Amino acid sequence: MTKLPYFEKVGYAMGDAAANLVWRGALAYLAVFYTDTFGLTAAAAAMLFLVVRLSDGVTDIIMGMIADRTQTKWGKFRPWILWSTPFLALFMVLCFTTPDLSYTNKLIYAYITYIGLTLAYTVNNVPYSALMGVMTPSDTERTSLSGFRFAGAFAGGLLVMGFLPELVAYFGEGNDALGYQYTMYLFAGLLCILMLVTFFTTKERITPAVEQSTNLKSELKDLSKNLPFIILPLLAMTLFFYYRNLSTGVFFIAVILLMWWLIKRLINQNTANISSTQQDMVDLLTNKPWLILLGMGFLTMMFNGIKYGVIAYYFKYYVGDELLAGKYFIALLVVSILGALCTGYLSDKMGKPKLFIVSLLLSGILTAGFYWLPQGNISAIFALGCAAEFFAAMMPTLFFTMLGDAADYSEWKNGRRATGLVYSAGTFVQKTGGGFAGALVLVVLASFGYDGMDKSTVEAALPGMQLLMSWFPATFAFLAAGLMMFYPLNNETNMQIGSDLVHRRNEAITA
Repeated sequence: MTKLPYFEKVGYAMGDAAANLVWRGALAYLAVFYTDTFGLTAAAAAMLFLVVRLSDGVTDIIMGMIADRTQTKWGKFRPWILWSTPFLALFMVLCFTTPDLSYTNKLIYAYITYIGLTLAYTVNNVPYSALMGVMTPSDTERTSLSGFRFAGAFAGGLLVMGFLPELVAYFGEGNDALGYQYTMYLFAGLLCILMLVTFFTTKERITPAVEQSTNLKSELKDLSKNLPFIILPLLAMTLFFYYRNLSTGVFFIAVILLMWWLIKRLINQNTANISSTQQDMVDLLTNKPWLILLGMGFLTMMFNGIKYGVIAYYFKYYVGDELLAGKYFIALLVVSILGALCTGYLSDKMGKPKLFIVSLLLSGILTAGFYWLPQGNISAIFALGCAAEFFAAMMPTLFFTMLGDAADYSEWKNGRRATGLVYSAGTFVQKTGGGFAGALVLVVLASFGYDGMDKSTVEAALPGMQLLMSWFPATFAFLAAGLMMFYPLNNETNMQIGSDLVHRRNEAITA
């Protein structure tokens, strides 16, 4: 077992602290920025969130393939963290900049900058997430590392979500558009520093010898032929989600049935007749732990994304104190750090699947309790929110360490390891879930008649905000708990798989 030094765990955590200056900021404030400062309608912003996720469906998978096939003196994944950081910082600023344009041109600008932000985030975060899978072969050390990672993530999120309203007010002096822009300058500089810390303090230790019969260019060309597997289901889901009518529902069902038939046909083909890229897809599609985690990533991100996406609206209008949202975010994120750091200890005692189920049920029940809270009871809002968040913080921590277990399982079962592809799919479903969560918040508000530029519409939208803080996210938590009951890998199985893989790698070295 490779015991990771403390400084390396902290250094790795700094990368997610940096990433969450973007991720948590966009997740928590981008929707309200678009509707209340930038000037988009809730419906237009919802469609923007959904469309951008279609591009993520392609870029995450491509980035995972590229990272898996990267060979440098720094390793496969670390170089991408270094190369992508300047672009991530740039688009972070551009995304929160309000140009003096017509509404149509503003909408075009929003699409360009938001797609640029998600693309830069993909190039940075897919390799960053996969890095955890090659820093140590030990699943227990990965659990510990994941705890450090998400403690860092929540700390980065704390800076954005806790202090952004005050910083916007300070820098803008009444001009929110200017305040957002100057605040992002500050966060972009900090992001660059933290990413450099991660690059210089981490090390890749697992370098499995996987034979590649074709070059990357050929495999990307091959991937382009299989894009319908990725794009069509997302397109169908997006149309049904946004329009919610019979025709889009029929289209969604037809696409799912078609994909099911095509996937079964691909799996049943002779391996000699399929390409390396298709073999990677077959390995994933026959990897039951990974498939379950794919669903878990989407459902848990819907749960967390809806909760975080509505907070700014909830405190601004339902509670009536916009700046109190920052204090609430600080309280949640302090509790989140504690929850993330407790995950490793509790998973050793209970096992990761059981802890995942318990955290989902408890957090879901506590979140549903928001429906019955009196409108002005601030103490109860903080107490219930923090209690739910302690358990919610364990979800991403468990999810990403279990992706490493799924990568081990794939190598153990198939003799092939595609760490970047496994993790890219994980980050993809999380971003997809985040995008759909943000869109759902806006779709619900729009259905209640909300218009951020017309304050007379706020009163009618308050019941929608109440539901978005309670039953909407809780439903996704309960669905995820049911799905996790089918997860096949426990702690003992993971230990046996890890031992077998170490033995195989040692034999390959001595052969």
